[in-house]
Amino acid sequence: MNDLIVSSYLTLPAAEFTVTTARSSGPGGQNVNKVNSKVILHWEFEATEQISDEWKDRFRRKFSNRINRDGALVLQSDRHREQMQNLAEVRAKLVEMLTETRRPPRKRKPTKPTAGSRRRRKEAKIQQSQKKQQRRQKFD
Repeated sequence: MNDLIVSSYLTLPAAEFTVTTARSSGPGGQNVNKVNSKVILHWEFEATEQISDEWKDRFRRKFSNRINRDGALVLQSDRHREQMQNLAEVRAKLVEMLTETRRPPRKRKPTKPTAGSRRRRKEAKIQQSQKKQQRRQKFD
């Protein structure tokens, strides 16, 4: 397996990954019972030195459901009939996950409601009030 190129500034060495194969439950017909086409990728992301601690922290928070008790990220694919296509898909998933968490999320700037939205809110309240006033019984 080759090194994983995430971007022009980040390449993860192949030695950090453990790839195992298993019998797939996906497509393949009768061949599915004979060939190990499912690919499972394990990555000890805490041990890598190419990624900053802040990046690791964002990654851990976002994808905690994919990290096992040992602290390894586990990704698997059995969508395709061929093992190499499943391996390529798992590697693409990992690249997408890493690029997704590369930058911290932007902080939200609090904004005030616009004049139009304040006006529409007030008009809706007046309409609702008038509707309820019309429902009242009038006694003579």
